[in-house]
Amino acid sequence: MYLLLIFLPLIGTRIIRLSGRLIGNLGATLIATVSIIRSCIRSRIAFNEIALNQSRILLRIGQWIPLEATTVYWGFLFDTLTCVRLIVVTLISTLVHIYSIEYRAYDPHLPRFRAYLSFFTFFRLILITAENLVQRFVGWEGVGLCSYLLINFWFGRLQANNQQ
Repeated sequence: MYLLLIFLPLIGTRIIRLSGRLIGNLGATLIATVSIIRSCIRSRIAFNEIALNQSRILLRIGQWIPLEATTVYWGFLFDTLTCVRLIVVTLISTLVHIYSIEYRAYDPHLPRFRAYLSFFTFFRLILITAENLVQRFVGWEGVGLCSYLLINFWFGRLQANNQQ
């Protein structure tokens, strides 16, 4: 359940990017928004299970970087602070997705925007739940990449690029 909380936005991103033209604007909006809402609900459940019981859960997926002196694992840590941050991030992301339904209703490139927005949420969740600094760095760089993609979304529009 906890891994699904993190990977639901990525699953939504992959579905939208692989079949964006087939599902259209409505399908992309529906897939992105439902995946974020489900992730938000799961973060609330995780808060009830972990934070209210004051417990910790460490999920290690496997070895990532085997070194001579130490080994870096790909893992996710869920504790009280992480669960509070998960609720905040998924709730705000849900609100942004819902707000942008009407705001971007007539955008011709809506599936790409939805995919970028869900990808941004995925990397935020990686950043929050990272077990080690190397994985946290990956989340941080992913957030930076998605920020660049979202800021530069209208690169072809002259009015958006005008710096006056």
